[in-house]
Amino acid sequence: MQIYAVGGAVRDELLGLPVKDRDYVVVGSTPEAMSKLGYQPVGRDFPVFLHPVTHDEYALARTERKTTRGYKGFEVSAAPEVTLEQDLARRDLTINAIAKAETGELIDPYGGCRDIEARVFRHVSAAFIEDPVRVLRVARFMARFTDFSIAPETLALMREIVSSGEVDHLVAERVWQELARGLMEAQPSRMFETLRACGALARIMPEVDRLFGVPQPPQYHPEIDTGIHVMLVVDYSAAQNYTLPVRFAALTHDLGKGTTPSAEWPRHHGHEARSVGLVKALCQRIRVPNECRDLALMTARYHGDVHRAQQLRPITILNMLEATDAMRRPERFAQFLQACECDARGRPGFETCDYPAADHLRNALTAAQSVDAGAIAHNGATSDVGERIRAARLLAIRHALGVMQDDDVP
Repeated sequence: MQIYAVGGAVRDELLGLPVKDRDYVVVGSTPEAMSKLGYQPVGRDFPVFLHPVTHDEYALARTERKTTRGYKGFEVSAAPEVTLEQDLARRDLTINAIAKAETGELIDPYGGCRDIEARVFRHVSAAFIEDPVRVLRVARFMARFTDFSIAPETLALMREIVSSGEVDHLVAERVWQELARGLMEAQPSRMFETLRACGALARIMPEVDRLFGVPQPPQYHPEIDTGIHVMLVVDYSAAQNYTLPVRFAALTHDLGKGTTPSAEWPRHHGHEARSVGLVKALCQRIRVPNECRDLALMTARYHGDVHRAQQLRPITILNMLEATDAMRRPERFAQFLQACECDARGRPGFETCDYPAADHLRNALTAAQSVDAGAIAHNGATSDVGERIRAARLLAIRHALGVMQDDDVP
């Protein structure tokens, strides 16, 4: 039995990056032999075991043969006769097909070290086209390793995967998993640009793909192109190290602009309402978690109102606070304001602009939260308690913002 470190741990070590998880491949063993040594089996589709002490993953060397569409359509063989080179051959990219022996020796049969030096993503073999997830993985790696490029022949294979219809058979949960990981990388725009370059974005997220080429008013958007704007917004959210829900909201806030009739360009009247429906459909299709979906819907619907918060009447602000459940979910409202800030600053020349709208709404929320709803409910009739609490909150917001308008009705 021979054990080798493989995959991302070896790659990241060679790149001088911190190693998070270590994976190992075991050559010349069997499931029974691994169990006798105390390894705990965890693999369902192929033999994977956890080390009895470190709990690192140890997989038996295996080969794969494509049998049907989709990323699960493989027949796996993990016999003791499978060699290390055969196991490495089934991997996606050469930089992920390097092994390290217990002696420290590197085994690199497919030129991964060379491609690390050249900062190139290159497929290991023509079998790359058999797994559609690899399109998503390469795109995600582009977002993480921002000084890498894709070998032209590998990009050609990615286009072939798309044109063959393989990406249409991806499981929704796996699509979201890869997209979410890519959104959390250093430069998420590179993931979406890669998916667009190979044609996959139009199949996986057509709502985002159709934003490219759609113009916006240049006085507000020097970048003009809506797709470019959204990429700038997403990258700004990453630069601020914002959470996944904020980054997803940044990605999807303007989807409605992709459905504006071209005769109305560059204006996009009513795009917020259209965005809401598109966000709902996208989230349902790729199984987006509720936390990300809900923040994206809020941002799509209300980001325009937030931008002009200082021009809004106190009653309109109170309505927004209630619609976004800000009193009960202030932490989510804070994320909502972050997403709106990304929208405002995701424009050339606006990256460091002041964004007083956020403070304006934070002050309004603080004022509304200062109202003692319990005391109001205790004093007076119960039939109109809701109206009295709302009136008190409106009055508090008026005072906090220095806007006393007699025509506001709670």
